[in-house]
Amino acid sequence: MSEVKVIYPGSFDPVTNGHLSIVKRAAAIFDEIIVAVFKNPSKDPLFSMDERVELLIKSTENMDKVKVDSFTGLTMDYVKSQNASAILRGLRAVSDFEGEFQMASMNRQLDNDVETIFLMTDSRYAFLSSSVLKEVAQFGGDVSALVPDCVDRAMREKYDV
Repeated sequence: MSEVKVIYPGSFDPVTNGHLSIVKRAAAIFDEIIVAVFKNPSKDPLFSMDERVELLIKSTENMDKVKVDSFTGLTMDYVKSQNASAILRGLRAVSDFEGEFQMASMNRQLDNDVETIFLMTDSRYAFLSSSVLKEVAQFGGDVSALVPDCVDRAMREKYDV
């Protein structure tokens, strides 16, 4: 039986415990998970691509089967370049579904052989988004229970709080 490699793409600005919950659960299902940071042209990131990759490497260093990478361009082109068979996406709430459904449908149009797999986030993090997290942290709010320690430190340093 061949190994199943899945790509978990995202801007991860920054990575949260919600993202990591998806990665941990995916590791129980798939043979290899590549967490791939991409440049989202519609967002102005707090952390550079290199910083996001570094934070993800630190946050996943004790997870077997997980590799961290980055890319620009179409996700489907990256998926093909990695010989992966699926794209992993997390869903927090019904509000995420419409956009994710459109993206999955377009990816399916681009390559009918690559599946999109959805995992529901842990209910403890259903409200959590990187944008809300950054807003709270910017004003000195405590987000330490929602992100890995390295991210908490990096955010405090960025916001000088």
